[in-house]
Amino acid sequence: MHSFEFCNPTRVIFGRGTVQQVGLAVAREGAHKVLLIAGGGSIRENGVYQAVTQSLSVSGINVVEAWGVRPNPELALAQQLVQIAREQQVDGVLAVGGGSVIDTAKCVAAGVYVDNLWSCFEKRCPIDKALPVFVVLTISASGSEMDSWAVLTESEQRRKWSISSPVLYPRFAIVDPSVQTSLPWRQTVNGAIGVLSHIMATYLVGSFEETTLVLDEGLMRTVIKMVDQLQADHADYGARANLAWAATLAMNGLSAAGIEDSDWSASSIESAMSALHPEVAHGAGMAVILPAWMTYQRENNPGQFQRWARTVWGAGTVEEGITAMKTAFQRWGAPSTLGDLGIAAGELRDIAFNALSEGPLGKLRILTARDVVELLKPVL
Repeated sequence: MHSFEFCNPTRVIFGRGTVQQVGLAVAREGAHKVLLIAGGGSIRENGVYQAVTQSLSVSGINVVEAWGVRPNPELALAQQLVQIAREQQVDGVLAVGGGSVIDTAKCVAAGVYVDNLWSCFEKRCPIDKALPVFVVLTISASGSEMDSWAVLTESEQRRKWSISSPVLYPRFAIVDPSVQTSLPWRQTVNGAIGVLSHIMATYLVGSFEETTLVLDEGLMRTVIKMVDQLQADHADYGARANLAWAATLAMNGLSAAGIEDSDWSASSIESAMSALHPEVAHGAGMAVILPAWMTYQRENNPGQFQRWARTVWGAGTVEEGITAMKTAFQRWGAPSTLGDLGIAAGELRDIAFNALSEGPLGKLRILTARDVVELLKPVL
């Protein structure tokens, strides 16, 4: 097991009815006026918006609202919201939504203190200061509620970029699984597949980090079991709660502790693809790419792939494990081919070059553009 440091400063407020605590939580952090960032309006339909704004009002927190964050959020909107945050002189950013909303909030929080937000992405300028970020989570998927990363799409270049800084950890994250019962089934599935891919990016590079590996295996089995239970009963609070907590743990640092490196090449390929097709949700893209990527990579750390097949899926071989995973994805209604996502064979080279635009791709094996094309061909 390799040496590591672990520090996650995000306070998690978890459980049924916890959304109503947001006002007190913001006040406890010393903020008085927040920029509330949200998506397309689903939080008005499930009661979250009303609960949040009422709680903020009771606690004397002033609110400036900003709506319109879409899946695969764009830099242009974040830049507009930075200007609003400055003009309104807010002292905190409250994300009410899922990963796209949280990532946008983090970028706005950082952008207030830099001359050009784009430079943080393109030139990797350091982010040393940011407004405090607060989160009310409405979909468990990305793990952004308890990590320091944010990803945005630059529309003109049709590329996704990421930033990270310790100052971007949310001060608190409210995770109320009961508000997720109204999610469309496809969003639950996409979120769960994204969670599995996040864990596997590090797990499959592992070797002798037994404590972390066993934790990861438990998280993966939990995700699979809970999605099966939710498919039978979307309102099963216990299943929602376990899935939500597994999603948070998948990206808060614990699932990678002691493992020397990780391989995010599958996610990078998906990001390259969804940058060209913003309508494709990350989990939907990973449902197609992850099995193909594992098939292509299975000989590069064979012992760990074999362990994954045995401990997570009860399979005798890696191939049987991948088949079991694909069968589960199909049972849940996830897409299984690039064609299902509206992606044609003629786009594979563009996806490959987009994925490689920021440098070498992969850890288990360095993938070339040709590798990316070859691993995607079987799932056209």
